[in-house]
Amino acid sequence: MVAGEASGDMHAAALVRRLKQRDPAIRVTGIGGKALREAGMEITVDAARLAVVGIIEVITHWREIKGALEAMRRVLREEKPDLLVLVDYAEFNLKLAQTAKECGVPVLFYISPQVWAWRQKRVEKIRARVDMMAVVFPFEAEFYRQHDVPVRFVGHPLLHAIPPQAREANGPAEGIRTIGLFPGSRRSEIRRLLPAILGAAEILRRQRPALRFVLPVASTLDADDLREAAGGGLPDWIRLMDGKAREAIAASDVVITASGTATLEIALYGKPMVIVYRVAALTYAIVSRLLKIDHIGLCNIVAGERVVPELLQKDASPAGIAAEISRFLDDEAYYEATRNKLRTIRDQLGEEKIDMELDELVFEMLGQSAKT
Repeated sequence: MVAGEASGDMHAAALVRRLKQRDPAIRVTGIGGKALREAGMEITVDAARLAVVGIIEVITHWREIKGALEAMRRVLREEKPDLLVLVDYAEFNLKLAQTAKECGVPVLFYISPQVWAWRQKRVEKIRARVDMMAVVFPFEAEFYRQHDVPVRFVGHPLLHAIPPQAREANGPAEGIRTIGLFPGSRRSEIRRLLPAILGAAEILRRQRPALRFVLPVASTLDADDLREAAGGGLPDWIRLMDGKAREAIAASDVVITASGTATLEIALYGKPMVIVYRVAALTYAIVSRLLKIDHIGLCNIVAGERVVPELLQKDASPAGIAAEISRFLDDEAYYEATRNKLRTIRDQLGEEKIDMELDELVFEMLGQSAKT
């Protein structure tokens, strides 16, 4: 199993726990982080070393990434596992899938690359290298069927992790408000985003001294990573919450978040947010020309409209972020209208329409592998 990022590590860990409940003797090895280690996977490479985003960022970390890829290729060639489960982390995992195909190891890809959003030609690689796609959005299943790729819609893991009543547990606060700060799960990401997010927090605190701020620490990071990205330290008025992202969401009235899976998780809690996104200028120049969608935040993509604001590149400035958060804090009608739109996202994820459970699919593929 390979999960190269914090969200993949969390979702893959839930899968490993279910597999081991059904068959305690099952052995899982590969790339992962803290969550997968705690779930019982043997870690070959720590995912924290590989968590980067952007074309330029990948190039600068290529030596470590290539080393991890070669380590996993040796595992496939020498150990010939019964199944390779790839979780998100598309570029790395599609390279590894090619090796698996050459070795005769069946491949299950869980949490699809966003081929429907950009670089759609990647679907040809997926068709050639992947035996089964396990997708988390209903529209992805239709996309792969149209391109003759075997696919099962297994439902989004957050629907199981976050009960519907969670979004009602903490509505607009009376008196003291709490702002969640979610700068991302990769070191390159927090270096680009955390200074601007902290700058926005400083502005908001000067305007509203009673505000509280919480900052969860992703499983692929530690507090020292955040302090380094902040330029040597974090203000003492920010409460760090190590490994408690969901508790931080639940405690927040409004959230400042990096683009990514976190936006969907925050949406399922019904919390208004401001999405921020920054990559190297060259990366953005390339990617922005290839995008085939109007939004970058998963919550906005699923909703099919700009439910919450997105601030990209230079627009993700401290003043710009603070202004958007202030609007949520000052305009109760706007706050409630946003919450009402966020409530519709769970229904749009198609919870009742899954083809099969993910662990069932894994054992089905293991059974097929055993027969061959």
